[in-house]
Order: sequence, then C-alpha cells, then structure tokens
Amino acid sequence: MFNKPVKNEARKKRHLRVRTKIQGTTERPRLNVYRSLNHIYAQVIDDKAGVTLLSASTLDEEVKNRLEKTFNTDAAKVVGEVVAKRALDKGITNVVFDRSGYKYHGRVKALADAAREAGLNF
Repeated sequence: MFNKPVKNEARKKRHLRVRTKIQGTTERPRLNVYRSLNHIYAQVIDDKAGVTLLSASTLDEEVKNRLEKTFNTDAAKVVGEVVAKRALDKGITNVVFDRSGYKYHGRVKALADAAREAGLNF
C-alpha cells in the first residue's frame, strides 16, 4: 500500500532537484504551482529579488465565484486563466513553469494549458 507521507517526501525531493535548475528572473519569472487535496495555487515569483509578483488560487473570490468545486481540473483551468490575465496586466508575458515535483498531468497540466491559451509563454 502506498503511504502518502512517503509520496510527498519523494515529491519534495523532486522539487528540490528541479529548483536547482529553474530560477525566475525579472525578465522571466517563475510560475509556481502547488496543489492540495482541496485547492490549487499559482504564484509568479521573481527569485532574483525574492518577491512574489502575483498569485491566484481557488480561494480567491474572483475564482471561487466561477466554480462549483475547487479541487478538479475545471478549477485548475480557471486559476490558469486568472493568473495569466493578472500577469499580462502587469506586463509579464514570458515565464518559467515550475510544477513543484508534481507530474505534468491532470490539474497541473490543465492550469498550464489554460495559462498558455490566455497568453503566457513558457
């Protein structure tokens, strides 16, 4: 039987390994994705300055009002659209995608595809 804490520790190790290679800059900030059992979160981060430029999640009122459930791929698509819209409003068009050790599948893929369709390049 799979043990959830062991799986999450493996994800954290993958995330640390990936983070040694991926770094957000002022020209190309990092689009970070975190998913929990009930919500999905996205942040655009400038690692050089150590600043979160913007964020979106299923906890935001703008997103929550458009959803029935906050834990499915439809919710991830809405979060992707909102984070892309907010980034474009701030003049950010190019980002580096950081999937935080999660498989590029399901909610993570839905968020990334929605952000691309809304105008972000990565």
